[in-house]
Amino acid sequence: MSTHYLTEPAYPVLSLGRYRLDWRVTRSIRLPDYSGSMLRGAFGHALRSMGCITREKDCTACPLRRDCPYTLLFEPAPPEHHPLQDFSRIPAPYIIEPPEWGAHVLHLGDTLTFHFTLVGRGVEELPIAILAWRRALARGIGPGDGQAELTSIWLEQPEASLAIYTPENSSIQKHDTRLTCPPLPGDSVRLHLVTPLRLQNNGVPLKPQTVTERTLLMALVRRLALMSEFHGELAWQPDFHHLGELASSIQGNRQLSWRDWKRYSSRQQQEMALGGVTGRWDLHGKLSAFWPALWFGQWLHAGKNASFGLGRYQIYAT
Repeated sequence: MSTHYLTEPAYPVLSLGRYRLDWRVTRSIRLPDYSGSMLRGAFGHALRSMGCITREKDCTACPLRRDCPYTLLFEPAPPEHHPLQDFSRIPAPYIIEPPEWGAHVLHLGDTLTFHFTLVGRGVEELPIAILAWRRALARGIGPGDGQAELTSIWLEQPEASLAIYTPENSSIQKHDTRLTCPPLPGDSVRLHLVTPLRLQNNGVPLKPQTVTERTLLMALVRRLALMSEFHGELAWQPDFHHLGELASSIQGNRQLSWRDWKRYSSRQQQEMALGGVTGRWDLHGKLSAFWPALWFGQWLHAGKNASFGLGRYQIYAT
């Protein structure tokens, strides 16, 4: 499928489905402080066991990499040639939003709820994603291998919520996932950073005292541009040089703090520190050029480890 290009100032249209998955716990589930990484690991393992035919240990050497449902969703292959730069990795077309922060136990009969977003052509993989999630939670997650049964899936759009799937009715109800960026509400917006935002400079995490408005805005612009190019039908191609100059003029008032968080990486066999910035961030100035990236960023998230829910924020008018 060919990709068309849309340059700013036109606002992009992106197919984006944010789904709420509701489960009934059948064996107690122990959730850590932040369960995004745990859920992603379970989802990826189930998806790979279903989709992988060759059983290659390394997907990069697999001859079926560009057609495999696992790599299409979980480890998308970068283009072999690109006019601007060489990519070793591209963002995956999914985002997991786990339950709210805080370790707790869900007991038999309790409800587990989390959100799962698919972007662009990733929406076409919803049926296999549902099957992978069901198998993941049937196999067990977390300490003690907690289990749960899927009870319903809802599409949650900005203005509406629609039930699209139940296990009793195995077909997925048709639904529209196209989102169009609305007009900018004014010359200032407020961001509420819900999960740790991990922005870096030369590999060094930026703390509340060192993170800047320019760093945030350009990270959001780049993420939307990459998502729309590699997974959408209309690629948003902003003028990065021009936006970089504009971003330096944006003013901000913030009440930010640093939230530490660590997880154990089974792949790297070590504990990893994944703290980030949370709190309130008001932005003021000529925001119209950044508005699409800011608005879509509510679903795409920002910064590192966005695929398992870090860098999530909500926008409020001021």
